[in-house]
Amino acid sequence: MLKQDVYVIEKNVCIAKNTYEMVLFGDTKAFGAPGQFLNIKLDGFYLRRPISVCDFTDEYVEILYKVLGHGTKDMTSFSEGMELDVLIGLGNGFSIQDKSPVLIGGGIGIAPMFALLKKYNEHGIVPTLVYGSRSKDDLVLIEELKKLSNLYLCTDD
Repeated sequence: MLKQDVYVIEKNVCIAKNTYEMVLFGDTKAFGAPGQFLNIKLDGFYLRRPISVCDFTDEYVEILYKVLGHGTKDMTSFSEGMELDVLIGLGNGFSIQDKSPVLIGGGIGIAPMFALLKKYNEHGIVPTLVYGSRSKDDLVLIEELKKLSNLYLCTDD
């Protein structure tokens, strides 16, 4: 269910090399499944920035983003209390069907795996997660992921 709304930034912090965690408060009813994404409108840029949802509740949505260009670089300066125009509820999300899933995520692509792991845990299933990145400095949410999965880490270094 696509919806345009205004969200308020609660948190925007660097959590790893060029990687940020942003928590946005607002109406999250349009999110129905792990794996969905949102689009953030940035002043001065023609296109919105699509970002995978890391986690969501009835009140907030959490995203992780990596600084890759001018738009995401600008996002690093966003402060607590700032309002953002966001398209939410995009994408179909993941289905929860496998009884012994092996999930694979790489780099910032680990973000949607977090909510998926939580959903499997709610069903009493502890998935295996293989998480890869270029270097150990790029890994995020390690302790949280260990609690939700049988975690295997691999890096290019």
